[in-house]
This record gives sequence, C-alpha cells and structure tokens, in this order.
Amino acid sequence: MTRKEMYTTQLAMGLGLIQETRQLLELWQPGLGGGELYQRALVSGMFPNVSAYRLRNIVVRCFAPRYLVNGGAPACWLKKLSSTLKPSELDQLFFLYTCRANLILADFVRDTYWRLYAAGAQVVRTDDAKSFIRRAIDDGKTPSRWAEGQIERVGRYLTGCCADYGLLGDRTSAGRLITSYRIEEKAAAYLAYDLHFAGHGDNSLSAHPDWRLFGLSRDDVRDELKRLSLKGHIILQSAGDIMHIGWKHKSMEGFLDVLAQG
Repeated sequence: MTRKEMYTTQLAMGLGLIQETRQLLELWQPGLGGGELYQRALVSGMFPNVSAYRLRNIVVRCFAPRYLVNGGAPACWLKKLSSTLKPSELDQLFFLYTCRANLILADFVRDTYWRLYAAGAQVVRTDDAKSFIRRAIDDGKTPSRWAEGQIERVGRYLTGCCADYGLLGDRTSAGRLITSYRIEEKAAAYLAYDLHFAGHGDNSLSAHPDWRLFGLSRDDVRDELKRLSLKGHIILQSAGDIMHIGWKHKSMEGFLDVLAQG
C-alpha cells in the first residue's frame, strides 16, 4: 500500500457536507481551483456562520479532493445535474465521490457496514468502527499507529459520515440505527457510465468495488444493469457469465444531457 493509499484523518475536516457541497457547486465554474473557489465562497455571503478558517478547510481539504480531481470533471458533471436530480439521487453521487476521496470511509462501508447489514444487525456500534480502525492499524494501513483518542474520533467521523448520507439513522444507546439503503436508478446509471468511460470493460465493470459501496455483489450489479436496460439507459445482452452492453451515449457529457432532462 502506497502512502497515498493509506488511511488518513481527512474526514475530520468535514463529513458529508451535503448542503455546503450544493452551495459550492452553485459557485463553482469550470477552471476554478480550490483556492479560487474558496475566495469566491468567502465573499459570496452564502456562508455567514462559517469562519474563514473553517470555510477554507471545507473548500480546499474536502470539496477539492472529492470533486475537483480529473480536471474538475466531477464538479462539472454534478453541477449540470444539481437542479434536476432528486436530493436522494444527488446525495448518492456525493457519497460516491466522498468514498473515492477517503479510502478509510470506503473500506469501512464495504467491509463493516454492509457486513453488519447482511448479518441482520440493527445498529452500528462505536466499537464496530473502532475495531475496524484497529485492524487497519495492525495491517499497516495508517502512516503511523494512532493513539486511542484518535481512534475514537475517527470512529465517530466514520459513523457520522454514514449518517449524513443516509446509511445510518438516529443514535441510540446501542449505536446508530442501520437504515434501509438502496442505490437509486439514476445513480446506478451514472456509476455505470462513469466506469465505462473510465475504461472498464463490460464484463469487468460489474466487479468494480464502487458497486460494493451500495451493497451490491457482482450478481446484484448484473441485475441492476438489467433494470437499467429496461429503463432505456443501456442495451444489455447477457449469456451466462458473458455480458455485452450497448452504450447509448458516446460521451459522459451526452449521457448527462439526457439524464438532466429527466
């Protein structure tokens, strides 16, 4: 595992930040970097109760690593969809990019949250998050051994971020309640096209780990792709383990234009 892939405490800078992300997408324009967006946000009047220091952390250390990667493509695409997708659909895309930018969150969701969900657990306990972190430390997934207080805090960040995105509900004496969580049709279509244009082949696409963020196994993804085919997003031909997908749009931008029209 390279240093770049190691777990960090970046979530301390901001968890889901759903409302802030919507506001920053409204302010963002193609070509703006994190520092320029921060300056625009600072004078916009849209964050009256946020200190300049806190706002800089939100923009530069949270928004930028999530949405300004790859030349700002995620921000460009989400900005186009922000006024047309349902909040629940857009929030799932925010969740996807937050996980991509925070490996510790992605692995926690894939390896702990969905394991507990599948086992019929009612809650995710603080101890579940702390155990996940301790195993990661023992496996060398952190740059150094974290102190107990840091493990406690990062555990709260993980469950808090899951709560922001709707995977967890209210806090009880036993832990945070596990909610019923299912990928939305348009979020699934977005992810499928995103992976396709990133160069993943039709047969390998269904095994991509991003699907597991939504609790989907490879067979589940094939079922999801069948539903997308019925909805007209793709043309799916499947025989046994071999799958061929007819992609109806030649670019991500073309797909988004159709998706934005509803």
